[in-house]
Amino acid sequence: MKHRVVRLGQVVDINPSTKATDSADELVAFLAMADISEEGRVASVQQRPLAEVQKGYTAFQAGDVLLAKITPCFENGKAAFVEHLPTRVGFGSTEFHVLRPTKEIDPKFLFHLVWNANFRRLGASRMTGSAGQKRVPVAFLADYEFSLPPLHEQRHIATILDKVDGLRRKRQEAIRLADEFLRAAYLDLAERHPAAVPVETLLAGVPNAARTGPFGSQLLVSEFTESGIPVLGIDNVVSNAFTWAAPRFISAEKYAVLERYTVRPGDVMVTIMGTTGRVAIAPDDLPTCISTKHLCTLTLDQKKMLPTYLWACLRWDPEVKAQTRREAKGAIMEGWNMGIVKGLLVNAPPMHVQLKFEEIASRIKRMSSAQVLAAKGTDELMTSLSAKYLEPTA
Repeated sequence: MKHRVVRLGQVVDINPSTKATDSADELVAFLAMADISEEGRVASVQQRPLAEVQKGYTAFQAGDVLLAKITPCFENGKAAFVEHLPTRVGFGSTEFHVLRPTKEIDPKFLFHLVWNANFRRLGASRMTGSAGQKRVPVAFLADYEFSLPPLHEQRHIATILDKVDGLRRKRQEAIRLADEFLRAAYLDLAERHPAAVPVETLLAGVPNAARTGPFGSQLLVSEFTESGIPVLGIDNVVSNAFTWAAPRFISAEKYAVLERYTVRPGDVMVTIMGTTGRVAIAPDDLPTCISTKHLCTLTLDQKKMLPTYLWACLRWDPEVKAQTRREAKGAIMEGWNMGIVKGLLVNAPPMHVQLKFEEIASRIKRMSSAQVLAAKGTDELMTSLSAKYLEPTA
């Protein structure tokens, strides 16, 4: 049999009716949006009395594919093939589309079809509704055209994609475990060497050792250029490791005005707006850059505090977390400020302890870097295979 071009609505029942049991007291499976991971899996299953959920929630059954329809959950990959359920019928968020495969399409092939990045990009461009409440319409799903292979080939494709995805997950888990090991190493050292001092006492004796900004009219969006001096923001720090993200630049002339906001290699950068408390260290090969008002940048006296140790302390120390929670409750506006960061009491043990931690961190970073590189290769393979097997017809 040859491939044939079909619309999704021809081979899938979209948001079908699902008959529940007659017993209102019976427990049924329930999936909130948080129970579906962005990795395309059912992360957890709740159970609730049927009477609580049979009205006002979305019904589904084992064998269905759930697809988040609201932004940003759809774009972020919240979808799952519900292979098994502890009860005959399940209920979930009203922000799910339910896709029930007919006999013409393999359910795992269907999952990969709607979970791949190209499908999500196209779906996001067809969303309707107001900002922040945009949703993927049923019409987009029903009219989506793709090349449908014979069933045996669909199953073969799904098996290949499942194996690549499994490998990707293993590599991501290795990265997570390395990070967890480093967290445990920090907490052990901090517990055995308690010594709390304010961040401001650890700063280098240079002008603007702690800085945020530029603010307001100091730097306008219209002043960004296509090349020049990079401008660092939340997206460079949000993963708790320095990464290059969407490029933003200012001219050399504008940099001369904003030079006080320069980020130096070894500086510790903390997000203070949006996603607060993320932290990264400026790499040794960082070119001349400035930071935005969304970051608090710290230049440390490295005879008192090593950047790697402060990075760990700000990420994982329970006393620091308790302080930031208290500050957040008392804040007039969401977010932190430079005063909050400078006033944090952080663990500052003797230098030999910090050096020991830095040695451990260096070893783990080397191992993690290999895994990150391998994971990137697996991601690229997944993207390539998805493009090969799951491309839309137009």
